[in-house]
Parts: sequence; structure tokens; C-alpha cells
Amino acid sequence: MDLENIIVVDEKNLEKVKKRISEQGKEKFHVLADFDRTLTQTFVDGEKIPSIISELRKGDYISKEYAQKAQAFADKYHPIEFDPNISINEKKGKMHEWWTSHFDLLIKSGLNKSHIERIINEGKIRFREGAEEFLDFLYEKNVPLVILSSAGLGGDSISMFLEKYNKLYDNVHIISNSYEWDLKGNAIGFKKPIIHVMNKDETILKDFPEIFKVIKDRKNVLLLGDSLGDLGMVKGFDYNNLIKVGFLNDKVEENLKKYKENFEVIITNDGSFDYVNKMVKEIVK
Repeated sequence: MDLENIIVVDEKNLEKVKKRISEQGKEKFHVLADFDRTLTQTFVDGEKIPSIISELRKGDYISKEYAQKAQAFADKYHPIEFDPNISINEKKGKMHEWWTSHFDLLIKSGLNKSHIERIINEGKIRFREGAEEFLDFLYEKNVPLVILSSAGLGGDSISMFLEKYNKLYDNVHIISNSYEWDLKGNAIGFKKPIIHVMNKDETILKDFPEIFKVIKDRKNVLLLGDSLGDLGMVKGFDYNNLIKVGFLNDKVEENLKKYKENFEVIITNDGSFDYVNKMVKEIVK
């Protein structure tokens, strides 16, 4: 385990929370995780690979015209997402506008399942080291894992990725954006609700009653994310004990103070899942 990449904010308190969760048993426990840059690596062979959709936007997978228009959306809306002077409500509206416009563009540009498969098969998206062991352990112990992702290719790409590595276990529940496909694999529509970076929280579970039923009595939560926005994933969920692990993948010095204020454990520099695996094994004896 690479200890220099692990920061525990309050060891004593963390041990207390772990003990409480462990004593209440695995039947009261679930894991809530982001996908891109959390379960997957941020850097592959020295290159930053933020997400499947950004790979699609960068490359020649669909068409140059799609790539240009998608990049124009990103250039327009990214600054709004991070502007501290814009209210949350206004941001929510703008993010909804961005996601909807981009989904429409993808459909009009001829998005096909084969485009997603091509990106996945190229191996640019990779599991974070130790993440496969983490998924195996949760499956073995029958602990639900809810993957909550606002990714533009969301549920479809996450399912395909997990399936490729034989990790699409039945304890894994994916809440993300997904498309309607025709028999030739062409995207012809997208399903609602649209999940974007500003509404990514467990209150959205009301729209997924089958998943909510699985976790509603499991009020001890391990939350895994790579951004401060991921903290909202547990908002509106009536939890008893919560441990938040933040993967701070780059700009460490710039962001560390904020992460220390919000996460119990911080794993820096695109670090592995080793610490998380050790912790989960201590909780789920």
C-alpha cells in the first residue's frame, strides 16, 4: 500500500465510525460510488483520460462535426459549472440545458453502441488499481454497490465496461443517463430523469424504486468520489453512519484543504484502492 498517497483526516473518529458500522453488520451497509476517475484511473500511460464521453468528444469516433459542436458546448457551459457567483438553481438549469443539447447532438450525429464499444475495447478507460478486487469482495459478501454517475454515456457505457471485465454483478446497481436504442444499435432517444453534475444525489432514487428498496434499510454508507460535487450523492438519504473517501487525482496542493474539510480519507495522485479494500474488509468481517 502506497501510504504517502493516503491522508486520514481524523484517525480516531474514523475508527469509531468503522466500529459502529461493523457492529451493525453488513446487512445495514451499502457503498455509493461515482464511476469516472473514481472506479477508473484518471491517467493512463501519462495521458489524462477523464471519461468515456470526453474520449468520444476528442476522437474521430462519430464525426469531426460532432466533436467540434460537443467541444463548443463544453467551452460554453464548463465555466458556468465552476463559477462561484452563479446560484445553484441557475447552474442546475444550465447543466440540464447542456446535457439535453449534447444528448440531442449525439442522437442526430448517429451515436451507435459500436462507438462506445470501440472506446472501451481500445483500453483507454481502465479500472483503478485494486478496484476489481473491491468489486469482487462486495459481490462475495453481497453488499450492494450503487454507482451514481452523471456521465453523458452513463448507464450504457458503465454496463458495457463492467461486462467486458466480468464485473457486472447482480449486487451492482447503476443510476445514470441511458439511451433508447433501435435494433441496429443506433441511439434514438434518451431516458428521463436526466442526471447531471448539479442534481446527482440519492434523492434521485425516488425515480428508481427497485434500487431504493435494496438500500433503504442499509443506513451505513461508504461514499467514494473524486470531486466535491460527489458529496451530494448522499444528500436526502437518511443515513446513520457515513464514511467519505475522496480521490484527489491532480492539482493536489490547490484542492487539498477543501478535500480535508469534506472527506474522512483522501487518496491522492490517482492512487490505488488498497486502503479502501483494507477498510471494507475490516468493516465487513
